[in-house]
Amino acid sequence: MKVLLIGSGGREHALAWKLAQSPLLTRLFAAPGNPGIGTVAELVALDPADHAAVIAFCTSESIDLVVVGPEVPLVAGIADDLAAAGIRVFGPSRAAAQLEGSKGYTKDLCAEARIPTAAYRRFTSAGPAKAYVGDRGAPIVVKADGLAAGKGVTVAETVDEAHAAIDACFEGALGTAGAEVVVEEFLAGEEASFFALSDGVTVIPFGTAQDHKRVGEGDTGPNTGGMGAYSPAPIVTPALAARVMDEIIRPTVSTMAKRDAPFRGVLYAGLMITAEGPKLIEYNVRFGDPETQVLMPRLDSDLLALLAAVADGRLAEMSPRWSDDAALTVVMAAEGYPGSHAKGSPIGGLDAAATIHGATVFQAGTALRDGRLVAHGGRVLNVTARGDSIAQAQERAYEAAAKIVWPEGFYRRDIGWRAIGRVVAG
Repeated sequence: MKVLLIGSGGREHALAWKLAQSPLLTRLFAAPGNPGIGTVAELVALDPADHAAVIAFCTSESIDLVVVGPEVPLVAGIADDLAAAGIRVFGPSRAAAQLEGSKGYTKDLCAEARIPTAAYRRFTSAGPAKAYVGDRGAPIVVKADGLAAGKGVTVAETVDEAHAAIDACFEGALGTAGAEVVVEEFLAGEEASFFALSDGVTVIPFGTAQDHKRVGEGDTGPNTGGMGAYSPAPIVTPALAARVMDEIIRPTVSTMAKRDAPFRGVLYAGLMITAEGPKLIEYNVRFGDPETQVLMPRLDSDLLALLAAVADGRLAEMSPRWSDDAALTVVMAAEGYPGSHAKGSPIGGLDAAATIHGATVFQAGTALRDGRLVAHGGRVLNVTARGDSIAQAQERAYEAAAKIVWPEGFYRRDIGWRAIGRVVAG
């Protein structure tokens, strides 16, 4: 099969790395890709926002399957346009992608399907939203309705902080993403990521992970796109996973089908494990980043076969196999992230890092300048390792990270602390 992978981050490098291992693959393209992806795929200078150009490329190269990594092209309807051109695609339609494209849409679906989630209200102006916050008190959560590149959620510790977040949305700080605001109850508990594959009818679980969103050690400081992750999530026991499937995932897929927007792709549920059980925080309609970087090393099945089965409506024939190993990834970020940061600093030592047993370095925000690898983003590298436990995977990942030469970068040194502490306490 000829495959085109859309995207350019660490998630796409992990997907490309796994797709390249498939015996079904004859040729792998990536658009636009990055230098790491370029080691396993042919890079194509395509703009994913130019659907006509993507379709023309797929037609000229007789592409058998397009795999869409990021959420923005999906919300913009790239899957619909590819399907209309007769091109197989892994990823949901524009209508189904509203599960990520509109937080209000998802909250309303939860109410309709009686899916456990935080109490909420939707607002289109600041006054009523602030009044609601005043009635409910803090802590409380303020979310921009639309896609905001991970910057649209504020967990407000005070009423004033919530008001400031509401003002920022309606004053245009997040562009059109903040034209509507969802204000919701603060949920106490432990977060986990739960993945499922769906072809619109059949839905199957596809792994768990936990990530560290805060920039600082001890999970302190500003939220980021993720500073590291590990898989599996120890808190998601088999019994809890069954509840997630029965109470959250299956009702979502069946309700989407009833809405004539069948979900085909990967459904990524951000969960809060509360004293009452699992509750949905939000949905993403694509693989997570950096969670994909710890799921792919643990997947023993052929990823391409699974994704093709989703696209073809044959998921009922599939049963993913997973390694008993754990995996952990450490994000190396540019100094200053998640605030302003410089680009262009040279990076070395990746080959040395890859010599550590079980280690793989996935590139995210990188570029080549005069033949040398340089930083070209906020989150730049994902240093990943497998081990027979999260503790061993952590040890190997940090051993590999120590071999990377990048003075302008930084990383947290406690990724996995909660999971390892749970084992020690147990």
